[in-house]
Amino acid sequence: MSTVLETEEHRALRDAVAALGKRYGRAYMTGVIREGSHPRELWSEAAKLGYLGVNLPEEYGGGGGGMAELSIVLEELGAAGSPLLMMVVSPAICGTVIARFGTEDQKRRWLPGLADGSVTMAFGITEPDAGSNSHRITTTARRDGEEWLLTGRKVFVSGVDIADATLVVGRTEDARTGKLKPCLFIVPRETPGFGRTPIDMELQAPEKQFELVLDDVRLPAEALVGDEDAGLLQLFAGLNPERIMTAAFGIGMGRYALGKAVEYARTRQVWKTPIGAHQAIAHPLATAHIDLELARLMMQKAARLYDDGDDVGAGEAANMAKYAAGEACVSAVDQAVHTLGGNGLTREYGLASLVTAARVARIAPVSREMILNYVSHQSLGLPKSY
Repeated sequence: MSTVLETEEHRALRDAVAALGKRYGRAYMTGVIREGSHPRELWSEAAKLGYLGVNLPEEYGGGGGGMAELSIVLEELGAAGSPLLMMVVSPAICGTVIARFGTEDQKRRWLPGLADGSVTMAFGITEPDAGSNSHRITTTARRDGEEWLLTGRKVFVSGVDIADATLVVGRTEDARTGKLKPCLFIVPRETPGFGRTPIDMELQAPEKQFELVLDDVRLPAEALVGDEDAGLLQLFAGLNPERIMTAAFGIGMGRYALGKAVEYARTRQVWKTPIGAHQAIAHPLATAHIDLELARLMMQKAARLYDDGDDVGAGEAANMAKYAAGEACVSAVDQAVHTLGGNGLTREYGLASLVTAARVARIAPVSREMILNYVSHQSLGLPKSY
C-alpha cells in the first residue's frame, strides 16, 4: 500500500513493525487463541522496541509521538495477522487521557508502565442499558469524606483479567445544577467490591470480554483523573483515539485478508489461467484495496488533527475513519473468503475466523449507525430524532 503521504520516520516505523509482525504472524495468534492464553511474547517484544508507548510523552518513558505513530503500529501488526487489541485500550485511550489530564502523581505512577508494556489498563464505559449513549451512564460516584464510592455495572470490557487497573467512566452530581456529569476513575484490579465475570463470546480472540460489577468501590481522592468539572472533555479525549485505533485495527485485518486472497488468486488455476486473471475475481479484490486505501487516508487525517490538538476536527474525522475502515474490513474479509471458496472456510487458510472478527470494526466501540447520526447532526446540521 502507498505511503507517499507519510514522513521518512513513519515509513521506517511501518517497515520495522511489519518485520516484527511477520516474525509472529497469524499462526502465532491462532495458537494463542487455541490455548486460551494471551500474546504476551509479542506484547513484550513490541514494548521493548518502544512501539506500545510511541504516543506517550518522552518524560514518562514514551516515544513522544502521537496517534499517527501508534495507529501505524497496530495497522502493521494487524496486516501481519497478529493485531494487539489491547493497544486500542491501554496506550491509546487510558495513556492519552492520563497524559493529557492526569495529575503529576498519576502520570508518574501509570505512564512509564503503560509505555514499556509492564502495566496494562482496561477501559470501562459501556453499560447494559446505555449502549452507545454515554449520556445514559448510570455508574455513579459519590463523595464520602475525602474518598469516593463508585457503584454500577459495565459490559464488554476487554482484557480486565490481565489489566492492572481499569479506567472507569462514571457520573457525579454537579453541586451547582444537581445534574450528573461524566468523570473518570482509575480502579486497580484488586480493589474490594470490584468484581468481574467473563462474557461467553462467539468471537475468537485472545482478549476476553467481561462484565464488571462495582459495589460501593471505595477509592481515594487521587483515583479521580483530572478536573472533576472537565469530565466530558476528558471522556472525548479518550474516545477519539479509540476510533482512530479501531480504524487501524480494521485496516490491518482487511489488508491481511486481502493479501491472502491475492496470493491465492495469483496461483490457483482451475482452467487455463490463474483465477485472478478473471475480472469477476480481480475487480472485487481491486475494490477492496481501494476502499482500504481510502479508509487509511481518513485515519491519517484524523490522527494528524488529533495530534495537532484539533479535538473538534479530529472528532469528525475519527468517526468517519472508523466507519470507513469497518466497512472496508468487512468487505475485504468477505471477498477474501469468497475468493478461496471452500478453502476460505478451512482452518488451514485461517480466514473463516476473521468473518466474525471483522464485525468488531463495524460494531465497536460505536455502531456505524451512531456514526451516521453523528455525521448527520454535526457535519450536515440535520435535526436529531432523539
